[in-house]
Amino acid sequence: MTRLNVLKTYKLYINGAFPRTESGRSMKVPAAKGAEVLAHICQGSRKDMRNAVEAARAAQPKWAGRTAYNRAQIMYRMAEMLEGKRDEFAEALKHSTGNTIAATRKEVDASIDRLVCFAGWADKYAQMLGCNNAVAGPYYNFTVPEPTGVIVVVCPDEPALLGLVSLLAPPMCAGNAVVVIASEKYSLPAAVFGEVCATSDVPAGVVNIITGKRAELLEHIANHRNVHAISAANMNKRDRATLRMGAAENVKRVSVIKRSADAWFDVDACESPWTIEPFVEMKTIWHPSAT
Repeated sequence: MTRLNVLKTYKLYINGAFPRTESGRSMKVPAAKGAEVLAHICQGSRKDMRNAVEAARAAQPKWAGRTAYNRAQIMYRMAEMLEGKRDEFAEALKHSTGNTIAATRKEVDASIDRLVCFAGWADKYAQMLGCNNAVAGPYYNFTVPEPTGVIVVVCPDEPALLGLVSLLAPPMCAGNAVVVIASEKYSLPAAVFGEVCATSDVPAGVVNIITGKRAELLEHIANHRNVHAISAANMNKRDRATLRMGAAENVKRVSVIKRSADAWFDVDACESPWTIEPFVEMKTIWHPSAT
C-alpha cells in the first residue's frame, strides 16, 4: 500500500489568527538538498500587508498601555514556547538551510536567549535611554522614551530565525506592535514562529507575520502612512533605496543594518538597550519643584 505524504501549507499570522492569503497564492518551500518540497507557504499580498498593519495599529495602544512588567512576562512566555518547539525549529532550519543539526540548535538556543534578554529589558530600558536633565530654574526636567507605534521588520535571509527574533524583540519590548516580513529564502522558521506567538499570550495584532515575495511588498511598506518605522537587515542597494525613497515622503524612521551571519550571535551588539532606541520617541516633561 502506498503511503501518501500530505505536505503542510503554512498560513499567514495576522491579528492573532492564521488566515490564508486573500490572493489565493502559495509558494513551495524547497529542501536545501535534492528536489524535495518541505511544505507550502502562503504568498502574502499587499492586501494582506494592509490587513496586518491595520491589526497592528489597533492593537498597539493597548500593548503600550500594559505595564512593562506584563510585557516582560509575555515575552518570557514566548521564549518558553520557543524552547518547547526547539527540536521542530532545529529540524526546519536544518532541512531548509542545509546546516548541521548542531548549528541549527545553536541558532534556536540563541533565539530563546534573545527573547529572554529583551523580556528583561522591557522594564529597564527606559532608565537607560531616559534621563533627568539639569536645567536652570525651579523645575524638574525628565526625558522619557515612548513607543513609536507600528514597526515593520524586514528579516534577513540568514540566520532566518535568530535574525527575525533579533529584529522583533527590541521594538516589541518597548510597546510597539510589529509586522514581520519573513525571509524570502528561508521562510519556514517564520511560519512556525507564528504558532509560538499564538500560544504565548501575545495579544492579537501585536505580532503579525507575512510570508511571500519581498519585492512585491517593500514599496507598499515604505509608502504606508500607518507604518511609523522600518527595521531591516542585509538588504541590497535597490531595496534600501526603495525603503528610503518611500519613507522620505511620509517621514518615517528607517533603520537598515548590515551584519554577517556570525555577528547575529554577538551578545554585546545585539542585546544592547541601544537596539531599542530607534523605535521610541523621546518626551520631555517639565515639572515645578518645591522651593
